[in-house]
Amino acid sequence: MIVEPVSSECLIAVGGNLPFGDLLPDQVIDACLPALAEAGFSAINCSRYFVTDAYPAGSGPDFVNAALCARWPGRGAAAAEAALGALHATEARFGRRREMRWGPRTLDLDLLAFGDLVLPDAATQDRWRALEPDAQRRAVPDRLILPHPRLHERAFVLVPLAEVAPGWRHPRSGASVAEMRDALRPEARAGVRPFVRPGAKHRL
Repeated sequence: MIVEPVSSECLIAVGGNLPFGDLLPDQVIDACLPALAEAGFSAINCSRYFVTDAYPAGSGPDFVNAALCARWPGRGAAAAEAALGALHATEARFGRRREMRWGPRTLDLDLLAFGDLVLPDAATQDRWRALEPDAQRRAVPDRLILPHPRLHERAFVLVPLAEVAPGWRHPRSGASVAEMRDALRPEARAGVRPFVRPGAKHRL
């Protein structure tokens, strides 16, 4: 009998708005997918690419965004921390420098969820998720919070994520990715535009 190794489903947001060497932002995302496989992720399913305005407005070029659903070996907090470490190492491989919060970057890989794991505990996750917008801008977690506390309100995350994991449910709110996407303001969803490569009529 073949025993399948234990692994966890990872939801990952991908984005970037700066070139890395000769690679444009969409090409950086192309190149990071095999790099993530080398880092230990498997069964990587990537959404289409989308374009969104930089945040805050005027802070840099438009972002190219996507979302991934992948597998990572193991379960629990230690496995989630290892997955986060692999994401950070892959960012660094493509020139990411963590010098400015919400600033321009070559590659951003955010661990959104690790199965139905809640970290560090339910009360802390709920508190971070309920922060008012002003507090969000000032506060930076000093530990891994899962699911990502801003997951439910970011169109540039939920629109692509709904292509690869529409049925995943937030372990605290109970809402699915598709439901969270549909709860966004229409203008927020409209701001996430399909990416078209230069010279192409559409992305296949």
